[in-house]
Amino acid sequence: MPQLDRFLAVLVTNHGTALHLVTDDVARLEIGGVPRPVTKQPFTSAQVLALLREIATPDAAERLDQGQGAMFPYSCADGAFAVTATVSDGRLTATLVPDDGADAAPADPGPAPAAASANGAARPLTMGTASVSASGNDAARAEIDALLRQLVDKSGSDLHLRVGEPPIIRMHGEMKRLDAAQPLTNERLESMLLAIMPDRNRREYTELNDTDFAYEITGLARFRCNALRDRKGAGAVARVIPATVVTADQLGLSTEVQQLCFLTKGLVLVTGPTGSGKSTTLCALVDLINRSRTDHVITIEDPIEFVHPNKSCLITQRQVGVHTSSFKHALRAALREDPDIVLVGELRDLETMSIAIETAETGHLVFGTLHTTTASSTIDRIIDQFPPDRQEQIRVMLSESLKGVISQTLCKKIGGGRVAAREILLSIPAVSNLIREGKTFQIPSIMQTSRRLGMVTLNDALIELVDKRQVEPREAYLKAVDKIVFANMLKQRGHDVSWLEMLDPSASPPAKAEPQKAGARPVAAKR
Repeated sequence: MPQLDRFLAVLVTNHGTALHLVTDDVARLEIGGVPRPVTKQPFTSAQVLALLREIATPDAAERLDQGQGAMFPYSCADGAFAVTATVSDGRLTATLVPDDGADAAPADPGPAPAAASANGAARPLTMGTASVSASGNDAARAEIDALLRQLVDKSGSDLHLRVGEPPIIRMHGEMKRLDAAQPLTNERLESMLLAIMPDRNRREYTELNDTDFAYEITGLARFRCNALRDRKGAGAVARVIPATVVTADQLGLSTEVQQLCFLTKGLVLVTGPTGSGKSTTLCALVDLINRSRTDHVITIEDPIEFVHPNKSCLITQRQVGVHTSSFKHALRAALREDPDIVLVGELRDLETMSIAIETAETGHLVFGTLHTTTASSTIDRIIDQFPPDRQEQIRVMLSESLKGVISQTLCKKIGGGRVAAREILLSIPAVSNLIREGKTFQIPSIMQTSRRLGMVTLNDALIELVDKRQVEPREAYLKAVDKIVFANMLKQRGHDVSWLEMLDPSASPPAKAEPQKAGARPVAAKR
């Protein structure tokens, strides 16, 4: 494959207007009227010539070898391009532009490329969808609003938009295409995204090719949106954030979990894979605090999802990238803003995690999230983030500050919908000692023997859902972490596990030994 194909793929993906190669300069892509460097080292004339010869026609290659300019077409998997190469003062310059069939001369390469307008005046090159007329903007907004309303009406969780596909809705964990809708074109999809995107996110989307933002349809719901670009063009995912806050009782949070909201200090973590309902659980906990306490709550999120009106508490909600530069900066600043409770949307890095633990130790209640699947693995993940020389200190701090871990996963519910299985770890002296001594592998045993205190292992939570006929045994098995133990639990309770051997022979419980016939002589064990 010619080396230039890599640059052309980036050019097309970013909807650029030209690729410029100039002797003694870096390669540049022209995107939105702005030349952006795509290599770190400048090219020599020999390197530019070698790149062009790979794609040139025989006649053009001969002219280039003779030190002359050339114009020729080039086609690859990413489309057709018009190539113009010129030589001046011994410097070779080349410009490659997408060929739409028009016989237009490419712009002269330079530090600030421009294209000729209809009246001959130079104007900056812009992306085709960067500016949308007022009427087009309203139509695009109305179109995406209609799709988001369908998402809510169908009780879906996510709307997926991709070029060449009709809109796709995730319903109860399954992806369903809206077959009645037409496949989306890149221009149509980008106009829809730009119509609902804040200005800051438009700039970020243009520069980085992805961005996160929140969008709200009044009276319907809020949506957490991510816009992106892939090999086919624009793409997006919008997740529903219900307009009404779900209460702790509606979520089925146990009394022991709800009691965590009345602590005066400590660290409480809600963990689970992406899309497991962590934000909804945190929302319910903050709502309980808002109704039951008279404190100052600061939330740091990216983006703000559930909006909490002030009830008994004062709620300050800050969005990373809009109201603050980062989680760690906002968390450090929060200590000077007289908080009682701080919610950190995501403990992304070492410094944020360190500040959160310190904040919990200094007399504040801190809620945070991590992408871990079990309580014991959550503790290991936190400790492993730190360098070896600090891990002993962090174990001691964590043993004193950690008050609870809620690890949850969503299971498909029988009859439709989804239900959460929650593993619950609460801080007791035995757990604190295991964390301090680095024996987190023993924590599941403590949880098993402390059920009366409200602790629940993931296997116990899953088997309870199966026993209540809320979740199919196979679905619960797929969500279990310790599958062999869970398979034995299913069999002991008399659930049908005939599917197990086909799904995973290694996890199938061993068959019971056949009873010995009367009068048969026992077989002696081999020595």
